[in-house]
Amino acid sequence: MVVSHPGQRVGVLADAQNLYHTARSLHTRNIDYEALLDEAVNDRALTRAIAYVIRANSPDEESFFEALEDIGFETRIKDIKTFGDGSKKADWDVGMSLDAVSLAPHVDTVVLITGDGDFARLCRYLRHEGVKVETMGFEESTAEELVEAADHFRNLSDDAEQYLL
Repeated sequence: MVVSHPGQRVGVLADAQNLYHTARSLHTRNIDYEALLDEAVNDRALTRAIAYVIRANSPDEESFFEALEDIGFETRIKDIKTFGDGSKKADWDVGMSLDAVSLAPHVDTVVLITGDGDFARLCRYLRHEGVKVETMGFEESTAEELVEAADHFRNLSDDAEQYLL
């Protein structure tokens, strides 16, 4: 159960790449980021909302980035890197973690919207610093260590229709 009050300061960090791939693979649909942000904030005081996205030069991605900003997210954009062997890489693990640590003194709660188990250590650190940590993700693709490391996990699959377009 999430204990919240209207004065509680919340920071929301959304791993858009993780969410996109999960929603596409599980439901062949896209995420409703407005519904996601509303659920994450849950009538509390939003301090900052940041969405971490990858620029892959695909059609409509710029309008997607603008839509995120219209909803209330700041966007952090990273270009996808292509290596000599043709492999590609782009992730925001370090950037999200640094933002969470920087934001921690200014919030009561950090909501991480991701299923990536790499953030379990970040959860433990934030909790040690006195920050409540909530995570949101689709249970089928959320690492168990992330669920265990957070104070609360919101399974988006419990009401997938609410969070999908």
